[in-house]
Amino acid sequence: MITIDRIAFSYGKTPVLKDISMKLESGRIYGLLGENGVGKTTLLTLLCGLKKPDAGTIDIDGQCPFRRKPGFLASEFYLGDEVVAHPVKASAFAKENGKFREGFDMGKFMELMEIFETETDRKMNAMSFGQLKKTHISFALACNCRYLFMDEPTNGLDIPSKTQFRKAVMKYTAEDSTILISTHQVRDLENIIDPIIILDRQDVLLNASVAEISEKLHFDYSNEKIEGALYGELIPGGSIQVTLNTSGEESKVNIEALFNTVLRHKELIKGLFKK
Repeated sequence: MITIDRIAFSYGKTPVLKDISMKLESGRIYGLLGENGVGKTTLLTLLCGLKKPDAGTIDIDGQCPFRRKPGFLASEFYLGDEVVAHPVKASAFAKENGKFREGFDMGKFMELMEIFETETDRKMNAMSFGQLKKTHISFALACNCRYLFMDEPTNGLDIPSKTQFRKAVMKYTAEDSTILISTHQVRDLENIIDPIIILDRQDVLLNASVAEISEKLHFDYSNEKIEGALYGELIPGGSIQVTLNTSGEESKVNIEALFNTVLRHKELIKGLFKK
């Protein structure tokens, strides 16, 4: 369990996060969404102990991440958006760095590299950006950590690789793991992320499961204009409109439309999903 209680963080005199609170449960793949500059990457680095909150607390299974105790660090992995092209073969990189990860499985790494169609005997500094990204993703998943934080993992991946990524995350992570993925590529991940977190600088606008979202909001895909819709846009073959769900009817959640709805009606959405 991850408990974030009223944390704040600034870069010098520039505040990035202010009064952020939320809980992340085990066995979930969370999608972390937000506009540019709201602090998504900062939040991930706070969770893995690379930064210390200016105020508030972060508790992960009774541990404070910034204390960086070796036993605790072994339970989590942070994969940043920018990955390093080491001048060694991928297999050598995994073998050497896997020594520092108690749960690392070299066999799983090799299997994932095969799934991603990436050569293990190629030097990482000779790889394309997409191949390099898939190598680091394979290593992250092969570490078998309880907590996995990923920042824009599908950036640089081609369409087949994005499909492989979704399958790999679903197949190679434990049922009790907590995964938090920050992304702008919503369509790449909408079939695996649940719950959805939408972050603002001074608040968490939404932290709800897809089922909870469908219970409170209705996503209409007809061509008939709905008066008073919270949000609407044209899509191929028709339109999508978001309204309050007053009928209790289930609908397929469109995450892009949800995101735009939340940004237009911040206070309404916060009140609607207040727990």
